Amino acid sequence: MRILLVEDEPDAASILAKGLREQTYAVDIASDGEQADFKAAVNHYDLIILDVMLPRKSGFEVCRDLRAQGLDVPILMVTARDDVDDRIRGIDIGADDYLVKPFVYRELLARVRGLLRRGRVRHLDVLAIADLRIEVGARRVERAGRVIDLTGKEFALLECLARRSGELVNREEISEHVWDESYDPFSNLIDVYVGRLRRKVDGGHDVRLLHTRRGEGYVLAIGEDAQDA
Repeated sequence: MRILLVEDEPDAASILAKGLREQTYAVDIASDGEQADFKAAVNHYDLIILDVMLPRKSGFEVCRDLRAQGLDVPILMVTARDDVDDRIRGIDIGADDYLVKPFVYRELLARVRGLLRRGRVRHLDVLAIADLRIEVGARRVERAGRVIDLTGKEFALLECLARRSGELVNREEISEHVWDESYDPFSNLIDVYVGRLRRKVDGGHDVRLLHTRRGEGYVLAIGEDAQDA
């Protein structure tokens, strides 16, 4: 899952981004409203965390303009202004949720999880493909009853493929949801992580679930007729 964090205070942005990345989310940061507009236009995000008080363009203006453009990405507005009228205004112009500073970090994570579940795609808490079981909230993966230990990025990659089980997922789609804007499209990073994931998920099993279609992308499915590297 890829998140756009719009926060003009560098220390706060750095701390929040670090915490979200530790939860396996890919995070891009925008420091003002105009930058937020640009990044939302050129990248695909699963969620936007949007501060209200921003330079150049307020969070209210950003939210209003994104909705006017037809962008339906979930938006969590964050502000230090504990004013009922502000909260009502945020919801009225298209925000999905509103969080007042200071907040407990665990509450932010709970709001993020809730919005992602209610997002454009139905986000199930438990994903299952054959004997592979993925508990998203607990970040737990089992195959045939055996727990598989994955790094944060490996888990994010597996979740991305599992949510589209049986479908071809290309490298661009993976980079959009699993990596942030620092990802180098000319690197072999995705191939490296797919290789690691394949060894952990398919190693020791007769039935392979993670398949490669050379030059096209990857499929997580049973019995995929693919060219596996």
